[in-house]
Amino acid sequence: MGTERTPPEPPAERGAVRSAGHSRAIRFVLLIGVLSLFADFTYEGSRSVLGPYLGTLGAGAVVIAVVSGLGELLGYGLRLVSGRFADATHQFWPITIAGYIIQMVSVPLLALAASWPVAAVLIVLERVGKATRNPPRDAMLSHAATDIGYGTVFGIHEALDQFGAMLGPLAIAGILALRVGGYRFAFATLAIPAGICLILVGVARFVYPRPQDLAAKPADVQTRGLPRIFWIYLGGAALAGAGFADWPLIAFHFAQGSVVGADVIPIFYAVAMAVSGAGSFLFGRLYDRFGIGVLLPLTVVSALYAPLAFLGGFWVALVGASLWGLGMGVQESIIPAAVATMVPAARRASAYGLFTAGYGIAWFLGSVLIGILYSVAVPAAVAFALVAEVAALPLLVAVRRRTRGASPMPPSVAGQPA
Repeated sequence: MGTERTPPEPPAERGAVRSAGHSRAIRFVLLIGVLSLFADFTYEGSRSVLGPYLGTLGAGAVVIAVVSGLGELLGYGLRLVSGRFADATHQFWPITIAGYIIQMVSVPLLALAASWPVAAVLIVLERVGKATRNPPRDAMLSHAATDIGYGTVFGIHEALDQFGAMLGPLAIAGILALRVGGYRFAFATLAIPAGICLILVGVARFVYPRPQDLAAKPADVQTRGLPRIFWIYLGGAALAGAGFADWPLIAFHFAQGSVVGADVIPIFYAVAMAVSGAGSFLFGRLYDRFGIGVLLPLTVVSALYAPLAFLGGFWVALVGASLWGLGMGVQESIIPAAVATMVPAARRASAYGLFTAGYGIAWFLGSVLIGILYSVAVPAAVAFALVAEVAALPLLVAVRRRTRGASPMPPSVAGQPA
């Protein structure tokens, strides 16, 4: 008796299956992007005025730099724990949901803070929530990228993310301009977008219980452990992060130096987020086309934020804030896209956690040093920021050389027109 052979699937049917999978992946990315929009509306709205708010509670420049830097340290350092835990347990959704709950609850509670230490605890707690949910969420997004493009997926997500980061500060600026309740009322109103975000997280969990199934053809990296290029890339990103001042210190400088009015500072932040969001999709597409080399000119340009923001007047400072936003867009779109192509799929959450932990430690140390130097002499803080950013370039060049000729795009999208 002969073996019965299954006839091959017609090309039209294979195309229909791929099209359906592509559409489902796009919808997942958009849903995560929209819920991130409301998340950023909430916490970036608050962060746009944290510097001046801590100042009204009696905190000085060093305290503000340490609090914001400590928040970033935990916000990045704890991702090592959540990433490894997600890879070990495969409980990506529960960990992600827990992180969003912690983060979205912490922000409105700032309205009740009676002193800067209480506010500092809530600020740090918000960062802890972000640290908890980011590695497993990014790992889930990376599965959708195997049929779309890593840079494109993270670029779309970051564009929506930063759109919320623009709207939040604008809303806060409008509330402060009305002078009806000050900072406390502004923080309290952020409970609305926070609630919407949590509802959408629940919807995403219900509609996409297994995002890993979105991977049409996993683009895995066959290697034992994490490759050397990952560590070189981490070193370059860490140096760039060390020279990147936290926004609360920049906002504090604007207020203390009377560079920008208190009710206009959130608008500056909104402009920075608009630049970040507008550039994110473009940066992602460029990465999919040209690889890690696009980081070199973007790093040079974004480094100019420091002298412009800290040494310039109103309009020059606005340009500086815009370049600061450009740097944020680069960090949030290209960095996670590049990491996904360097490590095995089964270790992506761990890799994201490890990478961002190292990045966050460098950002914390750099932020503290920038705050100390700022208290001594503003030009000294600017000089350190520039040196750190420029020092990252040789390592990024080394990464570019090691990846030259390799397409960062998944096999299913490489070669397609943009």
